[in-house]
Amino acid sequence: MRLSIFTSAIVFTMLSMVCQAQSIAASNMGVPNNLTLAEANKLVSLPLHCVETPYPYKTGVTLASAADVKEPRAMHPVFYGCFDWHSAVHGYWSMVTLLRQFPELEQAALIKAILKRNLTADKVAQEVAFFNKDINASFERTYGWAWLLKLSDELHGWQDPLAAELAANLQPLADLIVKRYADFLPRLLYPIRVGEHSNTAFGLSFAYDYAVNHQLTGLQQLITQRAKAYYLQDSNCPINWEPSGFDFISPCLEEIGLMQRILPAKQFLPWLQRFMPQLANADYQLAVGKVSDRSDGKLVHLDGLNFSRAWNLYALANQYPQYAHLRSVADQHLAHSYPNLIGDSYEGGHWLGSFAIHALNSAKP
Repeated sequence: MRLSIFTSAIVFTMLSMVCQAQSIAASNMGVPNNLTLAEANKLVSLPLHCVETPYPYKTGVTLASAADVKEPRAMHPVFYGCFDWHSAVHGYWSMVTLLRQFPELEQAALIKAILKRNLTADKVAQEVAFFNKDINASFERTYGWAWLLKLSDELHGWQDPLAAELAANLQPLADLIVKRYADFLPRLLYPIRVGEHSNTAFGLSFAYDYAVNHQLTGLQQLITQRAKAYYLQDSNCPINWEPSGFDFISPCLEEIGLMQRILPAKQFLPWLQRFMPQLANADYQLAVGKVSDRSDGKLVHLDGLNFSRAWNLYALANQYPQYAHLRSVADQHLAHSYPNLIGDSYEGGHWLGSFAIHALNSAKP
């Protein structure tokens, strides 16, 4: 039987009330519904603890000769902390994002001092020189590339006298990364669908945002073209296969996040119905990823999975009212992992804060 307009309105209202109640429940568990000054003051302690901590550090470097054996800080005078290069970029993005949103942060002066000390033109030039070596052409492809563009984006959007200088200092590296995307994407014939760093959908999403915000129509068109080639014919994504043991992003939901960006609603919604029809079910549930050992740097990835699932589900719920019920699923994922952030081991603390910040900001309607 078809529902009347009146009955449909009642059903929609009831679903909205349920979602609101679940969000309140998450808040009562000590998990905020969005980013607040109090939470920002807690979260900023994570990057402050690691961005200038040189060891332990995982280089990820290919050595051409003995001359390439150097201290991490000599190779990466900006991004030498937080265990590895991309996590250091996370850390700077976290500090800039939190300070941009909350200029009254308790540690604002310290954050600005760190930014001025490290995001200098000379130090960025050394990072560029490292990337320009042929042997480093694939370094941090595409995960670290994506976060570098996100950091650049945040600096450009920050209305602070210091921001323009820092953005200009970082721009040569951002420009180089844009060129790397332009060179790599036409040669990548098949997408990488894993739940870790090399995932193609994740690597394209932040880059697409950067292209839109900076009016780089060439990069925007290239990402759109390649994303359609990779994913437009996909259907019935096997999310029941997720998560793999070390996942920190969801292959299915990251693909949705990218396609939501590049496709207009009239194309995206039919695609989504083919790709994950179960999401339209008002009772849809998705089990959270559970971490068995928080001191294991790979196993703790699953907290990241929960945050990244949350930001994609929030984005879908916020843009399309027919998927508003997914907000409660996102809340559950955020609530499961958020209490573990502060006081966690270095294995999670050096990067998970940035994922939590992005998830909390994505929760805003």
